[in-house]
Amino acid sequence: MSTLKHISLLLCFLAFCFVQESTAQARETDPVKIIKKANDKLQGLSSKAELKMTIVRPSWSREMKMKAWSKGEDFSLTLITGPARDKGTAFLKRDKEIWNWQPNIDRSIKLPPSMMMQSWMGSDLTNDDLVKQFSIVNDYNHKLLGTEEIENRTCYHLQLIPKEEAAVIWGKILIWIDVEEYMQLKTEFYDEDDYLINTMEGTDIKMLGGKLLPAKMVVTPEEEEGQKTILEYIDIDFDVPIKDNFFSVQNMKRVK
Repeated sequence: MSTLKHISLLLCFLAFCFVQESTAQARETDPVKIIKKANDKLQGLSSKAELKMTIVRPSWSREMKMKAWSKGEDFSLTLITGPARDKGTAFLKRDKEIWNWQPNIDRSIKLPPSMMMQSWMGSDLTNDDLVKQFSIVNDYNHKLLGTEEIENRTCYHLQLIPKEEAAVIWGKILIWIDVEEYMQLKTEFYDEDDYLINTMEGTDIKMLGGKLLPAKMVVTPEEEEGQKTILEYIDIDFDVPIKDNFFSVQNMKRVK
């Protein structure tokens, strides 16, 4: 091989190493910042979305459609739009409170702490999940374990252990977040005895509201064979103007 070819190959190799090193250096190393970036991408300053939820059980399944609005960390409102028997049911989150409007009995109630661990609309989600969507940022100590491949995407692998004073139900959470797009692609929830309880996986990646996001989230209980809950985004808009008074008990009863 000629000297010129040797030099060309050496230059190509050095260029490849430089690109690899630059990419590695560009990766975030602060686990809290990684979690915040993933949360901010999914939430935005505010959002308005249409979703479908499919509850799957060994002998049956059913679908529900809903609209959802959110603003910052403190406000969210979810309205069930179908099927007919559940239409008009609404859930309001204000700070750490959850209110429920049930049109069939013309009554709104504030959910007490004893109901927070109950199933939300018969799914594998709980009422507590509606309140604690930002809890992974504030209530846990974070550790970056490294990187792993999920669906051919390099992901940050993070471990979350609850702070001593935090009022949370999980003893440990493991999260995989895409390095390039900060998409949360997989989350495992463990109890205080380190047993895996639920796994949530993000799939069907596409452009939603101008962002590349998983359009489908699948929650699978570890010990319930043939059981899962699928949340699918039909449409979503980010950073839409929403006033704080939109998220009120009075508006929960009339929103459409």
